[in-house]
Amino acid sequence: MITFFKGFLINCQFFTAVPIPIELPMDRDHLRKAVQTFPLLGLFQGIIYACLFYAFHEWTPFSHLAVTFILWLAMILLTGGIHLDGWMDASDAYFSYQNPEKRLEIMKDPRTGAFGVLSLVILLSSRFLFIYESTLNVEYVTYILIMGIPFLSRSVMGVLLLTVRSAKNEGLGSLFQSAAKPKSLSIYLLYMFIFLLVILLVEKSSYLFAVLIAVAVACVFIFRWKAVKWFGGITGDVVGASIEGTEVILWMTVWLLHYFVMV
Repeated sequence: MITFFKGFLINCQFFTAVPIPIELPMDRDHLRKAVQTFPLLGLFQGIIYACLFYAFHEWTPFSHLAVTFILWLAMILLTGGIHLDGWMDASDAYFSYQNPEKRLEIMKDPRTGAFGVLSLVILLSSRFLFIYESTLNVEYVTYILIMGIPFLSRSVMGVLLLTVRSAKNEGLGSLFQSAAKPKSLSIYLLYMFIFLLVILLVEKSSYLFAVLIAVAVACVFIFRWKAVKWFGGITGDVVGASIEGTEVILWMTVWLLHYFVMV
């Protein structure tokens, strides 16, 4: 259990801006536990987002636009923008229309190109729109969906990391990949089952979360295919871009459900 908890703290150190002022072991066992706790990291982030949104929505006089901005900004600040960096690097590499080897070289370039900036603007503005309109009429299920989106996106991260070959033998992605095997992902099914069970006990609209799960599964297959086709495999930047892509697709799904189902 201690190793499991330290694995979770490793994730907090690497993938969030939460200060963890202790030195954690980076051996194979702890990194494997880190991979196994990716979804819990997402759930932790989702709980923070949901509580933040509830607090500002219910206990302050701020407009819905202002509360949406606070939630949108919190999603950037809590991660320290680490995945947004991957999104920009992967976008620059993809829009170069070069072969996979050349794209990998472009991703290593510390400079950001025009396509990286444009793709970031589109990503963040789209997410803001989806959050704003998806939370106009807040229901109990809205908070569950807010918690569920990062939970699912980090699950996608783990699946991609352990089921797609590495494009290079260095970097953060390769570090985690070398420490865990695909069988480590079996615990993700347990997380999903428990999460669904809790939703069934407290909310009748659990089918909405089932829709998000289906979309997340589709994202896994799409990003696996594109990672190999475009980059020859995964890297830390590609995984980061996949997380951001999955989250905006999940928010878009909630947005569409808001118009056509949650009426």
